[in-house]
Amino acid sequence: MIYLLISILASTAIFVVFKLFKKYGVNTLHSIVVNYFTASFLGFLLYNGPIEPSEIIKTNWFIPAICLGFLFIAIFNVMALTAQKNGLSVASVASKMSVIIPIIFGIVIFKESVGAQKIIGILLALLAVYLTSIKQKDHTALTQSIYLPIILFLGSGIIDTSINYFAPNDKIALFSATIFAMAAIIGVVLLLGSLLKSKVRFKLINIPFGIALGIVNYGSIHFLLMALRVENTESSTLFTINHIAILALSTLIGLILFKEKISKKNWLGIILALISILLVTLA
Repeated sequence: MIYLLISILASTAIFVVFKLFKKYGVNTLHSIVVNYFTASFLGFLLYNGPIEPSEIIKTNWFIPAICLGFLFIAIFNVMALTAQKNGLSVASVASKMSVIIPIIFGIVIFKESVGAQKIIGILLALLAVYLTSIKQKDHTALTQSIYLPIILFLGSGIIDTSINYFAPNDKIALFSATIFAMAAIIGVVLLLGSLLKSKVRFKLINIPFGIALGIVNYGSIHFLLMALRVENTESSTLFTINHIAILALSTLIGLILFKEKISKKNWLGIILALISILLVTLA
């Protein structure tokens, strides 16, 4: 489970980097673009083989990779809008609850095992997501712009499911690099539009934070795909463990490093998260 562990740690590190953005006045959009270029570069660098654009275009995963690049940018913006209009809790719950989509896909399409213990573990995991994501001072407005959390839920689930379904077993690094490269190109267009419309200038501090984000962002996807391909574990099990472990760990890091307040419901969510991981793992 070493690949899954690295993916969980990398995904949790994304949370830490985003927290540091606010502390050091880093522009999120500008760093996000740098992040995608960094992640793409890492993928091409780690790929063990010749990189020929003409051959990549002919692969059966090239079009899906382009679509995923679009989705990466689109869902990021939807997440930001959901947090602004519906509240952080709604955005967090919608994005994390989306894990049910790749879980159902794995059980229905891949014919993965399903038993009482696994079902209970998955249901506890979803309850843990809700309880851990609730923030006492976050004034949510679910009825306002209700379509946003729905789009976020579906988009996040489609991304996880598609990455698992389309990723080639022998070209994970190249597949990931292509997705990030497309996201980077779209990001540049958005960045140029933002710079032309506003007076916000690109600051040098955005670069190192963007690079740091790109490294952990790439690691989170690359090692999750490695876990799905190499460790011979069902995707429904891996996705459950991955999402719940990230949520519990990032909540605890928020408490320890950033002195965030955790309610009794949050603690209950963390406990349920650990129980759900045990149930799903041992199922």
